[in-house]
Amino acid sequence: MKKAFYPLIAAILLLTSAKLAINTIDYSVGKDFKVKFTSKDPSGEFKKMTGNIQYDAKNLAGSSFNFKIEVSSISTGNNMKNKKAMTNEWFAADKHPNITFISSKVVKTEKGIYVHGKLNMKGVDRFRKIKINPIKTDTGMKFTGTFWVDRSYYKIGKTSKAVPNKLKIEFSIPVTKK
Repeated sequence: MKKAFYPLIAAILLLTSAKLAINTIDYSVGKDFKVKFTSKDPSGEFKKMTGNIQYDAKNLAGSSFNFKIEVSSISTGNNMKNKKAMTNEWFAADKHPNITFISSKVVKTEKGIYVHGKLNMKGVDRFRKIKINPIKTDTGMKFTGTFWVDRSYYKIGKTSKAVPNKLKIEFSIPVTKK
């Protein structure tokens, strides 16, 4: 009896997960994305990002968000600050060239749609819950939102009065169907 039970459970799980993924649409990050960070000082944006999104508003359980931002694409408007950001004190770009986000689930609550996942900066993983605003466009979708990051959690820079620990992250990510 047990021999027949386990293959049956495996088949049900496989079919269920296949059903969840069937309705999702595969998207890739468009070229006009924006990932900005602001604080008293520094502020700027990242210029290079890639990513894959699977999204279905009717089936969020089958949705996923995965992004990679190149640390070396930081632009603060000050070349010296950009170079300083690459050092071991800040992003350690030679050892950790990318900032990544890998989702674990997407859920809808009465307050909106949230993507849960791991944000990795400078080799440190932290769980994040990020509210997103999906917007339909002529060419696909756009996801926007705002959240805060405490750089001290990721060992980025030293704590000081001159540079606040908390930075506001604003994103606008247009995506196109693959």
